Amino acid sequence: MNNLEKLHQQFNQSPWLDNLSRDLLHSGKLADYVSNGVRGVTSNPTILEKAILGSGAYDEQIKTLAATGADAETIYWRIIEDDIKEAAALLRPIWDESNGGDGFVSLEVSPRLAEDPMSTLEQAKRLWQEVGQPNLMVKVPATDASMPIIRDLLLAGINVNVTLIFSLDHYNLVADAHLASHELGRENLARSVASFFVSRVDSEIDKRLEVIGTQEALDLRGQAAVAQAHIAYSIFLDKFARMLETNPDGAGIQRLLWASTSTKNPAYDDLMYVTYLVAPHTVNTLPEDTITKIIDHLPENTQAISSDYIEHAKETMSNLERVGIDFASVAKTLENEGIQKFQASFDSLLKAITSKMTQ
Repeated sequence: MNNLEKLHQQFNQSPWLDNLSRDLLHSGKLADYVSNGVRGVTSNPTILEKAILGSGAYDEQIKTLAATGADAETIYWRIIEDDIKEAAALLRPIWDESNGGDGFVSLEVSPRLAEDPMSTLEQAKRLWQEVGQPNLMVKVPATDASMPIIRDLLLAGINVNVTLIFSLDHYNLVADAHLASHELGRENLARSVASFFVSRVDSEIDKRLEVIGTQEALDLRGQAAVAQAHIAYSIFLDKFARMLETNPDGAGIQRLLWASTSTKNPAYDDLMYVTYLVAPHTVNTLPEDTITKIIDHLPENTQAISSDYIEHAKETMSNLERVGIDFASVAKTLENEGIQKFQASFDSLLKAITSKMTQ
């Protein structure tokens, strides 16, 4: 049992790969990751932008589709849907053996629709129908505009990955949307995960602590993201307590997913967003280099989030607020940056496709 498999077998945490490309699929590398313990895959416009710009794997399909008169965005959706279908087929055995609890592949709606909930709803339903795989998860951002449609998508039987969560307030709303869709007196097999972003929180708060500049503030650097995540996990335990007791593997439970888990600051431990976020009924989405590091050196004393961790997290959050950190402001800043980054990647990706179409 390698360290990646240990996360699932010993701690009931699912490691997912935060990458997808045709090169990964056709080289057999994704299959190798799955055989080594990866139990799901996530994708987004930034990931595909890198794949298309850095590889010729899509050139022939772009050429063929362009010859039919398809525009760049139509070609994009055909490309990504084909990759998603292939990845979903590879992960389907995990979905089957886990009774629909794992083995998912995530496909994100257009970031251009972040503030247009009705168009997001319509596109999510279209993607669900076109991909046609039960282990697809449609990624929808946790913006104020998109929040009301999460429940609608789940009620329609569509699995949802709610992404770009940076605050406890938004996480509460996301968890409540899932609960509302599974407590209506009828069976609902739709699954969802709440993607709580981690390392970016430290990057933003550390900058603010350095501006404050007091020794008390500086001593709190590198602690905010893990503390907030621990409190999010305590909220998860409270909200899903009854379901965790009666049907811990059922669709009624919305797992927390730790996103953005590579360590951005080289001064910090390279696996701090892995070892401190081990917890049952959670997912950790991992870049390839982080997976390599986990297999190489997951600490022997790694343990799951405990009540002591949560109490310490509450104290840390109080200390951060006392020195002047406004978590609502941090969350809004990061949400806006996340949307802008995905929109910029999407625009760049379409330009890259257009460029290849004209060559």
